[in-house]
Amino acid sequence: MAQLLAPLPLILVQPFFLRPKGMDIRQGELGDLVDKEMAATSAAIEEAVRRIDEMMNQARKDTSGVKLEVNERILYSCTDLMKAIRMLVVASTDLQKEIVEGGRGGASIREFYARNSRWTEGLISAAKAVGWGATELVDSADKVVLHTGKYEELIVCSHEIAASTAQLVAASKVKADRSSKRLGVLQQASRHVNEMAAKVVASTKTGQENLEDKDPMDFSGMSLIKLKKEEMESQVKVLELETQLGNERLRLGELRKKHYDLAGVPMEQVSERNGDTPSPVQQPRPLNMSPKPSKPPLGRKPMLSQKPNIPSKPGKYLAFFVNFQLY
Repeated sequence: MAQLLAPLPLILVQPFFLRPKGMDIRQGELGDLVDKEMAATSAAIEEAVRRIDEMMNQARKDTSGVKLEVNERILYSCTDLMKAIRMLVVASTDLQKEIVEGGRGGASIREFYARNSRWTEGLISAAKAVGWGATELVDSADKVVLHTGKYEELIVCSHEIAASTAQLVAASKVKADRSSKRLGVLQQASRHVNEMAAKVVASTKTGQENLEDKDPMDFSGMSLIKLKKEEMESQVKVLELETQLGNERLRLGELRKKHYDLAGVPMEQVSERNGDTPSPVQQPRPLNMSPKPSKPPLGRKPMLSQKPNIPSKPGKYLAFFVNFQLY
């Protein structure tokens, strides 16, 4: 009996050595990391609001007329978006506290986060994405106001903020009670962020149209052959751009897959937006190569009636009946 019990202490100690080194320290820090990242996100938003106010004051000093109107419209929409993100972070923090208090039982808060490490890592990643998106949005807005950046960068940043808020909602819903009022508040805050992000996109596109000069298209001096040649060259360029666009969309899809894989968030959770069914991606419409317009009624040929079934006779010729219709 003593011989059988002798190896028992060694067997009991083996699982401790088989655990990854640093696991206890890392999981013990997860709870602190969540609070730090949420606080860092709130600080990034406050800094973004402050910078937007500074840009607004500077724009009023340096610009006037249409440029000032465009800059103010863009910056106002960015401010509204930052306020919406601030409300989202508060709602997410409240729901997170509810989840911890309802699920930890007799365990401590740090033990709850350590026991649900994968969910905690997803929450941390989502909080980082929201804070990073807010900072990038302000940087892009600053460049647009100073006319050193691209309007498209600001539009992309708005889309990224909407995606990161969806990721934060998805990470919170994993552990949240479906009937939770705080979950409903978070979903409403996320929808509000999406609406404000759409306003940033709309104001950016409108400002771009108002400020960019477009050369008038005058083809009055071209001959028929020259027009046809220009038309064919334009068609070739459109096809080339469509091919490049398709390849870039494939690259973008792979980048997003890798991003969410590294973030530890399942794609089915990210695709959900506040519990609603995600809208399908609209496929690009096929290029209509010089459509043939239909003729007006008066320009159509008269309709021919069917050939009468009359036996032919020698020396006789068949006549076709023409049905002239009045329009």
